[in-house]
Amino acid sequence: MRERNQQELRRDIWEGCRFALFVYIPMCGTCAVAKKMLEIVGHMLQEDIIVQSNINTIPDLVQEYRISSVPALLLFNGERSAPKIIYRMESVQHLLEQIRGGVT
Repeated sequence: MRERNQQELRRDIWEGCRFALFVYIPMCGTCAVAKKMLEIVGHMLQEDIIVQSNINTIPDLVQEYRISSVPALLLFNGERSAPKIIYRMESVQHLLEQIRGGVT
């Protein structure tokens, strides 16, 4: 997963890109498990649409989208509306279905 900063994410949103944003903090064990699941999902998708950002580096987006905890997965469907936010990283299959349904 590519690391994206706030400016890059704003540009992607403005341009109508379709992507899934994984929001984490470095010392979070649950985030590490979720990241491993998303890496597996990334290999199953044909496109490289999953990106990641440390929550501490995207304060404006955290406030704008009211991200309340980590790990979080924001699904941007290419429209400028608010993304779908997933906080429960249940399984690889669940994440794959959510990303396919919300982004691709």
